[in-house]
Amino acid sequence: MIKTRITELFGIKHPIMLAGMNWVTEPNIVSAVCNAGALGVFATAHCTPEETRKNIQEIRKLTDKPFGVNVMLNLPTAPGNVEAILDEKVPIVNYALGKPAFIDKVHAYGGKVIGTIAKAKHAAMAEKLGVDAMSITGHEAAAHGMEATSMILIPIVTRWSKVPLIAAGGFYDGSGLAAALSLGADAVSMGTRFMLTKESPVHENLKKFCLDATEEDSVYSDVFDGLPSRVMRNKASLKLLKGGFPLFSSFTSALQMKKLLKLSTWEMVRTSLGMMKAEEKRNLLDQARFANMVILAEKAIYKGDVENGIIIAGQSCGGIKDKELPTCKEVIENTVAQAESIMKRLGTQVY
Repeated sequence: MIKTRITELFGIKHPIMLAGMNWVTEPNIVSAVCNAGALGVFATAHCTPEETRKNIQEIRKLTDKPFGVNVMLNLPTAPGNVEAILDEKVPIVNYALGKPAFIDKVHAYGGKVIGTIAKAKHAAMAEKLGVDAMSITGHEAAAHGMEATSMILIPIVTRWSKVPLIAAGGFYDGSGLAAALSLGADAVSMGTRFMLTKESPVHENLKKFCLDATEEDSVYSDVFDGLPSRVMRNKASLKLLKGGFPLFSSFTSALQMKKLLKLSTWEMVRTSLGMMKAEEKRNLLDQARFANMVILAEKAIYKGDVENGIIIAGQSCGGIKDKELPTCKEVIENTVAQAESIMKRLGTQVY
C-alpha cells in the first residue's frame, strides 16, 4: 500500500483519482472507483442543478466512501451546481476554469477543495485562495492541458507548493504513478485510462477507437472549444483544424445546449458576457466553438460516431492496449502493484 498526503487528506486507500470527465464520470463509475479505494469524481458541466443534486444522492446510495464533484466555473450552470454541491455537503469539491468563491463554505462543513491547474501561476493563485490540494494538468492530458508537460510542470509547482498535489496528464499505469511520486506529486489523476474500463458509460465504438490509437493520434488546438484542448484525430477534428468551422451548426448547437441545460435567454447572455470578461477572454466565436464541441462530443460518447463526433482523450491512448477491458478495481489494483514493484526495485539500486 502506498501512503501519501493525498490518501491521508481524503481518507482513501490508494493515491489515485478518477478525473472528472463530463458525460463519462457518472454515478456507477464514480462509485466503482471509490469502492475500490481511490477517489471518484463526478463531473457536472452537462447537468442542471437538479440533475447534479440527484446524481450526488445516487452516488451516496452506491458508496459510503469519500467522493468528489467537479464544477467548471465558467459555465452558466455553475452557480446552481455550486449551490447543489454545498447543500449536499459533498466531501471533496473540484473546480476548474474560474475563481472559486465557496472555499470557506466547503471548509465550514468539513469538506475539502481541489483546484484544477494547468499553469504554475494559477497554482500560486489557488494556493493563496486556500485550496486543500491541486490537480496539476500537463500538456499530455485530454481536453484542457496547456503548453507545459507533466514532466516540467509538476516539479516546478512542487518547489514551492505546500499543499498536496495530484499529477494529471499522461498517467495510465504504475510506472506513471511511480514517476509522479518521484516528481513530487502525492497522487495521479487518470481520465482516459478509466474511460476505457468496463464501468465506463461511453459507446463501445469510442472505446475501440481509443484502444486502437497510438500516442501520435491526438491533436491539440483552440479551434475545438475556444481554449487549447486535446482531442483524438478523426474526420471531425481534422475538418475543424483545416478551418471548416460550421458557424450555422454552432448557432444551432448553442440553442440545443440552452435547451438541454434548461437555461433562460438571460442566463445565456449573462454567461456569454462573463466569458468575455474572464481571464481566458472567450469571445463570441470561442463560445460558439464551445457549444459546437458539446454536441459533437455527445455524438461520439452516446452514439458512437467516432468520425463525425469529437473524442476527448489524451496521449495515454497510445499506452493502453487491453485485449479485454478491465474493471476500475483491476485498474487501481494493477496500477498500485506495479508502482510498488518499481519503487522497491529502484530502492535496491541506491548505494
